[in-house]
Amino acid sequence: MRYEVLKMSVESGKNLGGIGSIFLVIPVPFLSIVGIILVLVGMNNLSKAYNDPTIWKNTLWAVIFGIIGIVASGLTLVSLFFGGIISGAALGAGAGLAGFFAGLIIFLVVAFIFYILEAIYIRKAFDSLATKSGVGLFRTGGLLLLIGAVLTIVLIGLFLIFIAWILILVAFFQIPVTQPSPQTQMPSPPPTTI
Repeated sequence: MRYEVLKMSVESGKNLGGIGSIFLVIPVPFLSIVGIILVLVGMNNLSKAYNDPTIWKNTLWAVIFGIIGIVASGLTLVSLFFGGIISGAALGAGAGLAGFFAGLIIFLVVAFIFYILEAIYIRKAFDSLATKSGVGLFRTGGLLLLIGAVLTIVLIGLFLIFIAWILILVAFFQIPVTQPSPQTQMPSPPPTTI
C-alpha cells in the first residue's frame, strides 16, 4: 500500500514538474507563472516521495528569492522612474539623466543578486533530486542554471538558462516510477545439493 502511494507521488511529481518545465521554456509571462507553480508542486511531491525535505526547502527558497528579486527590482524601477522625473524637473535634465543611470545600475545589481541566490537554491534542490531519483541530468541542468544566472550580465546566460530548463524538462520525464517493491521480489531459489 505504501509503495503504491509513493509510486503515485513520484508519478504526479514528475508529471507536474515536467509540464511546468515546458511552460518555463515557452517565453510567455503567464505560462511562466503557471510553470513555476507546477514545478513547485511537483518538487513538493517528489520531496515527500523520496523522503528528502531539502528538495522542497531549497525549491521554496529559490522561489522566495525570485519573488523578492522581482518585487525589489520593481520598486527600484518605480523609484527610478519617479526619481528621474522629479530630479530632472528640479535640477535639470543632466541631473535627471545621471540619477536615471545610477538607479538603473542599482536595479541591475539588485536583480542580479537575487537571481544568483535563486539559482544557488534551485541548483541545490536539483542536486538532491538527482541523488534521490538517479537522474543525473538534474545535476547538469541545475549547474547550467547557476552558470546562466552568473552570465546573464553578458546575455549568453539567458541562452544557457533556456538550455538548462530543456535538460530539466527531459530529466523530469526520465524519473523512474516503477521500482521493485520488497513485497513483490521473488525469493532466491534454495541451493540444490547433489
